Amino acid sequence: MALVAFRLSCPGLQRRADASGLTRSGDWGQVCAQATGWPDTDAANFFANQLAVIQVGAGQAFVTGYYEPEIAGSREASPGYEVPVYRRPSDLVEGDLGDFFPDMKGKKIRGKVEGGKLVPYPDRGQIEDGALKGMKLEIGYAADPVEFFFLQIQGSGRLRLPDGSVMRIGYDGQNGRDYVGIGKLLRDRGILGPGQLSMQGVMEYLRSDPVAGDAVMRENKSFVFFRELNGPGPLGAMGYPVVGRVSLAADPAFVPLGAPVILQLDRSEANGLWVAQDTGGAIKGPNRFDSFWGAGEEARTIAGGMSGRGKAWLLIPRAAAARLVEGHGGAAAQS
Repeated sequence: MALVAFRLSCPGLQRRADASGLTRSGDWGQVCAQATGWPDTDAANFFANQLAVIQVGAGQAFVTGYYEPEIAGSREASPGYEVPVYRRPSDLVEGDLGDFFPDMKGKKIRGKVEGGKLVPYPDRGQIEDGALKGMKLEIGYAADPVEFFFLQIQGSGRLRLPDGSVMRIGYDGQNGRDYVGIGKLLRDRGILGPGQLSMQGVMEYLRSDPVAGDAVMRENKSFVFFRELNGPGPLGAMGYPVVGRVSLAADPAFVPLGAPVILQLDRSEANGLWVAQDTGGAIKGPNRFDSFWGAGEEARTIAGGMSGRGKAWLLIPRAAAARLVEGHGGAAAQS
């Protein structure tokens, strides 16, 4: 599956500017041409023979997990379905700070224009209190605010409608506010202990005290907007469907999106070959990854408890690796 995912990513690899600076678009042409006709059953030899192995810094990796949740929802507001699912607002604007400050290339800023000035977009609490009311942005309604909060963290999911059908929704932007991991907040405040910090443990706390739980969720000021997906999905940041047990979210400032990644962690489920096809608000820095596990209860269990540490290696074209060695960059190359 990793070779299939890599092959799918090849057009984006060759088209996108690599913000990490590790590769150039032309580096991938020959590798992608070889991938086109390479047998899927011989994937290990493809990656071993066509690409070079490098590490960014010491390669010390931290890996969490995400999945495609399915929660109760409706297309229309009704008793029991009252949590709005919003599409991207037309007044949300986004810019690349690199257009103004070259050393900040790839860093985004989002907000809205008021009185000729760019100001921050409403945060989670303000949106939940009605900041977007009357803008006709609702594409659906969730039944449970806690389940929807975690669906937003995952970035995509499914609404199970009252008639039993499913509405698939995918990421369509974010309000520009910083993501805050509430599990860490609860740990730092001594509210939850080490054995309670899985997604399931945090959910249990939020439900046990709805008032305090709502206040904690609002401390994560980030709010995600969605669009309905009618084709395959969920879609990653490259615009391609992500694949369970294959796709990783990574920070594009350190990893070329579409590049293969090898993980060797203290969580054996995540060991092996992955492809960086997505990004995430909390996925920042070198060797920080989020592993995608698909849909269903098993995926929910693994992703919710995933917190792996170990080593990560990137696979890049040999010409790019040779330049890194010659230039003594931040990545260490191996043959």
